[in-house]
Amino acid sequence: MVNIIWASLIFIAIIYSFFTGNIETINNGILTHATSGMNLILEMMPLIVLWTGIMKIAENSGLLEIFSRILNPLLSKLFPSLNKDHKALGYIASNIAANMLGLGSAATPFGLKAMEELQKDNPKKDTATEAMITFLVLNTGGVTLIPTTVIALRMMYGSSNPTEIIITSILATTVSSFSGLMLDYMIRRKNR
Repeated sequence: MVNIIWASLIFIAIIYSFFTGNIETINNGILTHATSGMNLILEMMPLIVLWTGIMKIAENSGLLEIFSRILNPLLSKLFPSLNKDHKALGYIASNIAANMLGLGSAATPFGLKAMEELQKDNPKKDTATEAMITFLVLNTGGVTLIPTTVIALRMMYGSSNPTEIIITSILATTVSSFSGLMLDYMIRRKNR
């Protein structure tokens, strides 16, 4: 559905620019932004590869398992339908750790693995379980302590103080996570 909306907006913009005589502006924009988009990918790729590698080392060394055990009391409260030893909890903890470091790209594989593990226990394969919904809310609003990717982008584009967003980021993500989890809890409680 989103693809249809984007395609429609692009089509409308091209038709509008054709009728208003601004087709050259569209052509220049496509060429300029395609180049800047590719440059952004090439500049961000080393950072993503570095942090994905660090997360893989942390996973292989057992550091994420230790982090998972530290988070286990909190995760047990957030996911009451899961056993304490459920494999998904380790992936959820790893996802939380990556998101706390502002590494959404490194968090994605852990999030996908967590959803796969949660889907294995799902009796209705076409419907999300409470644990899946809670994890989605937690992942979407995820508390970010160090917004690494945003800081890197700010540095690339010449910000005089790229780290000034840390406090704001912590506050915003904490409020969004807390609000999302409270709403999830209230809806879950109402549906029981």
